[in-house]
This record gives sequence, structure tokens and C-alpha cells, in this order.
Amino acid sequence: MEDDSPVIYGLELNARALVPQHAETDVIRFIVGTQSLKFDNQIHLIDFDDESNVINKNVFMHSAGEIWSMNTSPTDKNVLATCYNKVTDSMAEIQGALWRIPPVDDNEPPSLDSPGLSPGSGHSRSLQLICTLENNHENIQSILWNPSGNGNQIVTVCEQHLNLWDVDRNSSTAESIDTARLEGKGQPKFTAGRWNPHHSGSQIATANDTTIKGWDVRTMRSVYTVENAHNQLVRDLDFNPNKQYLLVSCGDDCKVRFWDTRNTNSSLMVLQDHSHWVWSVRYNHFHDQLLLSSSSDSRVILNNIISLSSEPFGHLDEEEEEDGRQEKGSREPTKDGVIATFDEHEDSVYAVEWSTADPWVFASLSYDGRLVINRVPRAEKYKILL
Repeated sequence: MEDDSPVIYGLELNARALVPQHAETDVIRFIVGTQSLKFDNQIHLIDFDDESNVINKNVFMHSAGEIWSMNTSPTDKNVLATCYNKVTDSMAEIQGALWRIPPVDDNEPPSLDSPGLSPGSGHSRSLQLICTLENNHENIQSILWNPSGNGNQIVTVCEQHLNLWDVDRNSSTAESIDTARLEGKGQPKFTAGRWNPHHSGSQIATANDTTIKGWDVRTMRSVYTVENAHNQLVRDLDFNPNKQYLLVSCGDDCKVRFWDTRNTNSSLMVLQDHSHWVWSVRYNHFHDQLLLSSSSDSRVILNNIISLSSEPFGHLDEEEEEDGRQEKGSREPTKDGVIATFDEHEDSVYAVEWSTADPWVFASLSYDGRLVINRVPRAEKYKILL
């Protein structure tokens, strides 16, 4: 029986990296990467059974360093990218690598050598390194996969560079095929990036300080710029999955802003629901009126932005469409606004992600290692479906 109550999973290590397993469309699965200086870091594969409200996990060791961000291949569910802090000769820099998640042997006993593991809690094995990615001695902020390709094209977002790579997983190599650089001295560093799922995978968007830039990966040249997108640092970006020119951003000014990339002079809408920095913003993959955001105010907020969605007037009956009006007694059109605020966290919520297998399920992760799995409230779900 489906239950709206949240399900909480606790890690014993700090964490800020959360992704869904993009190539997995049958099982509700999220991946969490830990961020510890004291212990070997871990990758937790979290499977959620929405019928029984039970979480199953498998744990893999990531001894390369503390994980700052992650991504998963859109075509191979066993391939994972991490950006991790590597300390060498008293120097620390965030490097990037591609890994293969090894198969789990159900007969293998779990390892108890690391914090966060207990008998029967999941197996502990190491990730298998596919290849590392050259960072030109710059921190790699994120690794972006082309969602429209065969899983072989990625972009690394470094502090001053965007590097386009062609990955050959069979030979465990990655070849840099093009580069873009922020021009001018004293340029702020890249802080975030997102691949546009439209335009045949030919565009990405990046954030540097308060500016958002669009890039054509075929030429690695800027195609649009949003100056002063936020009053303070831009933290995250996402594209509407159904409307190809619509982009959402969030930042340290506590705001979420919507943009049309064809006209970047002003935002389409501004949300001011959070009271501290907004770290993550995500469109629902199917129902683009549903928008999640998470913040250092320890809250996750689910908004209904129907006016900027692909169905701004909702589902109309055929008779209503023909008449161009609503019959007396029919439902009132849905309005924009907050659907629900989720406050199960007690620390900064650095990441929020929708499940790729169930459009009504999402997960959020706070720095204290608390992963919370929630659902869209049933009343709102039925409004959308009916």
C-alpha cells in the first residue's frame, strides 16, 4: 500500500553528492557519495521498494578521496563519474574519474571494515576504475554526460575550462577533443553545469559567479549569456524536459529563477520560498510543472509551476476545448504555488533528485548524511492524472 510518509536512511559519514541511476528505469535507485577526510569514502547504492517502504543498499569503497559531485551514464547503469578531492604532496585538487560498479554477489559476506556498515547491511567492494580525466591542475566542478548520445560523450566543467571528451569504455580511455575557456583576466570560476536534453544534445549551460552561459558543444562557443542571473553566486541549473528553451536556476540570493534562453534580458518568474542559499533545483522528468528545490535552510520545497509548464491550462475535456470555455461546475484551473514543504532534515540539504523509474518519488540529501525519500502528495498526484 502506497504511503506518503518519508523514508529515512542514515549514513555515518558526511555527504553532499546524490544522483539517480539514469539508465535504470525499472527500479527506484539513488546513489550517494560520502565526503570524509578521516575515513575511506563510500558509494551507497540505494534501492527503494515503494510497495513495502523498504530500503536495500549496497556499499562500494571509493578510496580515491572525498566526493564532491557525481553523475551516472545515461546508457550504462554500471558506469559512474565522480569528482573527488585528491591530496598529493600537501596539495589538494578536485579530480575526476569514471568508474564501473562491480556486480554484487549475493553469497559474498558483507565487509565490516568501514563505518556505516553492519551485518546484513550490504556488501562492501571497491569501484573499478575505468579512466581518470585530466584537469589541467584546475578543480573539476562537475562531469556532464550527453543525454542524447550513446554514453561516450562527456564534458568536464573545470574552474576556467570546459573540456569535451570522447570516452572509449572498452579500452578504458578518454580523449579530449575540444576545449572552451572563460576569456579575460580575473574571470570568476565555473561553479555548475547542465547538459540541455534538447537540440540533439548540442548545448550545455554553465554558471560562473552570477552569470549563466549557454555553449554549443559542436563549436565550444557561447551562444547566449544571462548577465546577473542572480544577485549572488549561481549554485545549480536545470532544463525543462518538455519545453526546449526554458531554464531554471538557483543561488545564494535564496531565489529560484526561470529563464527563456531566447530572451535573457529578464527572468520569467522568481520564487522566494527559501530563507538561505538554494543549492539544488530539479524539474520532474515527466510532469514539468513539478519543481523541487533544496537549501541550507534545511528544507526541501515542492512547487507547482503550471503557468510555465507544457500544459499551462491542465487537462481539458474535449467539449471544453471545442467550446473554448469551461462548463459550470468543472474544476478551477490549477494555480502556481508551493505544494509541500519537507522538513525532515536538520542540516544543509545539498542535493535533491527525482527518481528515473517513478515520477512521483524523489530523494534529498543533507550534509549530516541523512537521505530522505519522499513522494509527491497523493492529492496533487491525482490532480495531475485525472
